[in-house]
Amino acid sequence: MSKICLLQNFLRGGRQNARVLQALSVAAVLLAGSCAAPSNDGTVFEDGLRNHPITVSPHYETVRVAFSDASAGLSPEDGTRLAGFVEDYLSRGDGAISVSAPTGPDSSAALSYFGEQLAHMGVPRSRILVGTHEPSNGDTRVEIGYIVYDAKTDPCGNWTQDAGDTGANLPLPDFGCSVQHNLAAMVSDPRDLIAPRGMGPGDATRRETVVNTYEKAQATASQKSQDQNANLSSVGNGQ
Repeated sequence: MSKICLLQNFLRGGRQNARVLQALSVAAVLLAGSCAAPSNDGTVFEDGLRNHPITVSPHYETVRVAFSDASAGLSPEDGTRLAGFVEDYLSRGDGAISVSAPTGPDSSAALSYFGEQLAHMGVPRSRILVGTHEPSNGDTRVEIGYIVYDAKTDPCGNWTQDAGDTGANLPLPDFGCSVQHNLAAMVSDPRDLIAPRGMGPGDATRRETVVNTYEKAQATASQKSQDQNANLSSVGNGQ
């Protein structure tokens, strides 16, 4: 074979190799780009708050207690149940508490009795609503109820995805679930997750004290007690 043919074959092979290397380079760039910016199908996010949102919904809590007359009062069991129910209402109830007695000649006495009992337990009278209802299936007990809000999220434990398969570079479906569950269980008033509560009234007495102190050119900060004062250690200072 002549030298010219060998040179032509070499150049032809070089151009083919160059095209192969160019294709491999493009593929490598595309692969690297897919790892750096993965596509999200909209089901899993890097934010656990979005993966497992907390929902707040109201429901009606009720308790039924038997009542015969004011002199007899409640049985020890019903008295304990009512006390715990009212304590729970004062802790997390929303709005008014309702008292509904079965219609009949004793309905007024029952409503008066339970209204006084609730007020004695600490419920403001302005938040006590009374009414009557038709007894069903012979149930003549008095029903007391209120609205309460609950915070919850979907159950955890979605381990359907292989933790070793990280090609998508996205969190696992269960990411953030336990944190959301703990937050929903610990929040004292679930309504705070919907909107912030309004500010309470200011302390007029404290405001007057601070303003008077300021007008006298005195320090308005609280004074530390002797127990709150501390000295730095002199160890290592050559003393």
